[in-house]
Amino acid sequence: MAYISSNANRWYCAKETSYGQMAAITAGNRIPSVSLQAQHQRQVSSRRDKTGSRTWAGLPRGMRRQTTFDLKTYMRDWPNQSVLPPHGPMFEAALGCAGHLWAGGTATTGSSDTSVVFTTPHNLTPGQALVSNGEIRFVGVVADPQTVVLNAPFSAAPVPGVPLSPTANYHLATELPSITLYDYWDPSTAVQRVLAGAGVDKMSVELNGDFHTFGFSGHAQDLVDGASFIAGQNGATAFPSEPTLAGDTYSPVPGNLGQVWIGVLPTQMFTVSSATIEVRNNLEARNKEFGSSLPQGLNPGLREVSVSLELFAQDDALTAALYQAARQQDPVGLMFQLGQSAGQLAGIYIKSIVPEVPTFDDSEKRLKWKFKESRAQGTSNDEIAIALG
Repeated sequence: MAYISSNANRWYCAKETSYGQMAAITAGNRIPSVSLQAQHQRQVSSRRDKTGSRTWAGLPRGMRRQTTFDLKTYMRDWPNQSVLPPHGPMFEAALGCAGHLWAGGTATTGSSDTSVVFTTPHNLTPGQALVSNGEIRFVGVVADPQTVVLNAPFSAAPVPGVPLSPTANYHLATELPSITLYDYWDPSTAVQRVLAGAGVDKMSVELNGDFHTFGFSGHAQDLVDGASFIAGQNGATAFPSEPTLAGDTYSPVPGNLGQVWIGVLPTQMFTVSSATIEVRNNLEARNKEFGSSLPQGLNPGLREVSVSLELFAQDDALTAALYQAARQQDPVGLMFQLGQSAGQLAGIYIKSIVPEVPTFDDSEKRLKWKFKESRAQGTSNDEIAIALG
């Protein structure tokens, strides 16, 4: 009997319609699996009854249980742009709003690098994204039903008559939905697992690694497995079978490809060496109610959106302006583009962030500035917007 290879692993995710009830999946729900740590344990309580012995007598069944998870996954391509992308449920669980698919549009005469005029009503709102010539930008202002002003300029104006690619848009909401995460292994006789009622407490996006990487961690209602499954558990009559694989068709996106735009008047910055964007929901599981050993829901707390940024220092106007904004506590806009081809793009837009004063790192041959956990701000659920295109 052979050991199980840690490489023989596949993940799928889908949003639940009811907390803790397993969501149905298809092959299109697959996301790249890099690492998953899932911990399911009983609450450990101290027994105070006098047994006449120093031996621990154990705990009865039915004690409260808690499940946590921490996973990393690569950003992948989005080949079927008529439906929301596979990573969509993860972003919905982290941000709150249901994903919105913009089907695209066609630019016409009068478009420029900073504004787009469409042949028909665009149906876009501020914070939604559009893609042209392998670049993703966000709508800053809706000028009229057929014209939008962008948060940052395209490298070139959209060509009249050439369609703009679809985008999937994800925004913030007060409440957070739950998702189901499926963890399948080869061979099929191995223990298969399902995280039901999973809520994302922390989401992170890492730039400039080998591949663009998304991280999600949080709480789940239960860790269901094929070895101990009982009919009816988490709404399933039988342990869910893995969808039929259509082949390993997805492709990760190289972590060095993308753009960074920063400033009150957005300017592209070419000296960024690494960046991490984080969303922390300060999520708590409803696990203290009388009458149940499993959590009964999710309670998000005050949201924290932060950016840690490292860049090589230069003696140019943009670098100096960024330092001055940090010193004077002036908010600036910030946008990241991951990837450089339509169907392999992600955009992250933070319209107002006050950079922390950077530390100077002179341990290498070139001076680096490190902006640690600068926090985004907003008015009402608008600190960050994420789009795939």
